This record gives sequence, structure tokens and C-alpha cells, in this order.
Amino acid sequence: MGSLRTAAAGSCSALLALGLMAVSAPAAHAEPCDSGLLGSGSGSGLPGSGSGSGSFGTGSSGPRLGSSGSGSGGLAPQGPQGPLPALGPGPTSTVAWVTGPRSPNRTYDRFSISGTDLGIMWDNGEEGDARQVLMAFGDTFGDCSLPDQQWRHNVLMRTTDADLSDGIDVPDPVPGDPRAGSPVLPSAPDFSRELVGSLAIDGVEITVIPTAGIAVDGIQYINFMSVRSWGDHGEWWTNASMIATSADNGETWALDPATARINLPLDVPTVQQLSTGNENFQQHAYVRHEGYVYDFGTPQGRFGAAFVSRVPETALLDLAAYEYWNGDGWVPGDAAAATPVVPPAVGEMSVQFLGGEFVMLYGNEANGTIEMRTSARPEGPWSEARVLVTHREIGGLYAPFIHPWSTDTDLYFTASRWGDYNVMLLRTTLS
Repeated sequence: MGSLRTAAAGSCSALLALGLMAVSAPAAHAEPCDSGLLGSGSGSGLPGSGSGSGSFGTGSSGPRLGSSGSGSGGLAPQGPQGPLPALGPGPTSTVAWVTGPRSPNRTYDRFSISGTDLGIMWDNGEEGDARQVLMAFGDTFGDCSLPDQQWRHNVLMRTTDADLSDGIDVPDPVPGDPRAGSPVLPSAPDFSRELVGSLAIDGVEITVIPTAGIAVDGIQYINFMSVRSWGDHGEWWTNASMIATSADNGETWALDPATARINLPLDVPTVQQLSTGNENFQQHAYVRHEGYVYDFGTPQGRFGAAFVSRVPETALLDLAAYEYWNGDGWVPGDAAAATPVVPPAVGEMSVQFLGGEFVMLYGNEANGTIEMRTSARPEGPWSEARVLVTHREIGGLYAPFIHPWSTDTDLYFTASRWGDYNVMLLRTTLS
């Protein structure tokens, strides 16, 4: 891959952190910028299958991978992003693009980002001027005319913007400054660098993607999933989920192999797997409450139910300290005891405590909707789903993540649209 991609390499991949040997497999090529990724199918928003008129989301958290093409000859460097879509009358509206060359943040010029997705947000836990919202993104691409399209598996941005009515403003990146807009290297000051690396081998580890983030006592935590390969229609297969930590406000990250929840039929030396049931915690959503971090989990892909566990804030890295909700109470140390708190189909999700209640957002791949539920307690019971956006209004939309500085009346959240492969900010009311 190109020199910038090499310079941007972050920590080792999740599989390397576990000490697993990769089997021989063809190297993957990324083609996120090619208009052909939208395909000519009936429109599920899936890689190679249309622009998203049939359901929400993609077959992956990122673009189509694993093709054998030789490059991106003739493609526009800035990618396929279009104008911000509009919603009709109702409580939910689009606010602004967060990423992409058309966004107010001009991420192509300032961060070498033509396309990315997710935008998982959390408060960094600091006070005063040091307080920020950190945003973690998935597979990220830059110059679409280059053979490697400047592929990074994950990147981070920071913001202090508290007025969300006109979007999320991200400051300029500054090499070595952990409060600046994004981690960059002195050799590439306008190139957001990768946080955690991947083997980038289809069928082994195609990418490593963030699914949740939280801050506790000055430490930032991101839960990543190691993706083995992509399928279609909201399906993918994971190797494991694992937590990485940062003590410098997201500037550098270290994976902790002891937090791995393996989703493979094998034993890994030195990694203790507590029980079956870890397959239900491959993707995560974090929320702090009453001295605990509540950890919501879903299986690989977008068609499973949601489960919940909790752990004392000071023990987030200790899998033995987790308790799992079985419908009647909290069961210590047994992930297999967890029973669903929200029925399928739950895609990427986020949870926040707003206005005295818990608010959950997720994409329902089966119905083609972005949905919201509320509850007085993390374990539920959760309300019936309220539909915020349908595929008829905005096709190809997926991965809603709540902005932690939302209020009890104005709920702001990010979501990604597959056809543009970029992240937008939306607003809805909680009345």
C-alpha cells in the first residue's frame, strides 16, 4: 500500500495481539470509491447491490472488500459523496454532514478522508476546556485515485462543539497534540492515522472496527471487533471483540488480549474464555450508571437480539467481574446466562442516559428502519420501538450513535449512508 498508509499504521491487529497465526489467503483490495460499489441490484444498500432503497445499511460496517481489482484508475479522488439528504415533516431531521469533502469539516482536505462510517461518540470525562467528545470511525479512505485508496481500518476525531444545531465542528489536526482534531504524524499532518491495525486478509482478518467507546477515570476505552470476512444483507463474521485503552485522550491505543471474547471454535493459549455466550457480545454499546459500566452486546452482523451485562467501572478490563442479566437477576461470570433485552433485529446500537431515562438507538435491518427505545433501567423492560427514519425516506442509512451532549428534549445522533459512504448528524425530539 501507499506510503501514507504505511506511515499511518497503528497498533497490531486483534489477531496478532492474541498470538494467532494467519493462514494463507489472498490479500484484499479496497474499492470504496468506485461508483460500481452501488451495483445495479434491487437496492439493499449492500456492497455491490444497489443504493439502499430496500433496507438500511450495508453488508459490512465498511465498503466492499476482497475484490481482485488492480486499482482505482480514473476515479475522482474525493469519492462519491452527494448532497445531504433531507427528511420530510416530522420530529427527525438531518442537520449536516460530519465527514466527507462536502461536509463543513472538509475532511478530504484537512484529514485525507473522502469516506468513512460509524462515528461512535463518547464524552472524554475531562473538565473545563479539556472536555471533549471523541468520535471513532470505521474503515476510512482518502484519495480514491490511488491504488490503495489510502485505506485505514479506523480513525478518531475530537470536538468541543456544544452547539449541534448546525453540525459538529472538528478542529484542525496538530501532530502530537492530544486535544487537536485527530491523531496525525509530523510526516503527514493532514492525514488521520490508524488507531489499531489489521492483517487485511479476507477470510482471516479483513479489518478491525470500533463498536463502542467510553471514558473512566481519565482512560479512554474502545471495544473493537476483528472481522474475518463480510457477507451480504447485514451479515459478517467475527474472530473476536476486544478492548483497547488510551491514556492520552485517544492519541495512542493498546489492545488488551485478556479482554478478548473469541467467536471461533478454538482455544487460545493464555486467553481465558469464561463460557459460551461470548458470541452474543461481538458488538457493544457502553453507558455508565451508578458505579457500573453497562455493556450491551449483539452477535456478529445485524440480525441478532441485544443482551446486557454490567461491570464495576474500575474493572472494565476484567472479564471475570462482569455480570449478565438473565431476565430475573444478574448472574456473575457466565455470558451464556444472558437473555435478550431487545428482540431481533438489532444492528449497530448506542445507549445514553438522558432526562432520567435510558435511550437506545439501533438499525433494524429486517424492517429497514432506525429505531429508538427507552427504559427506566438498563436491563429493561424496554419500550416498544419508535421509528425515527425509514428506508423510504433515506435509503442506505445505518449505525445510529447518540451524541453524549444531547438533552432531554433534543436527541442528536450520527448515522452513515452507504451510497455516500460518509457520516451525517441528525436530530429528533424526545417529547
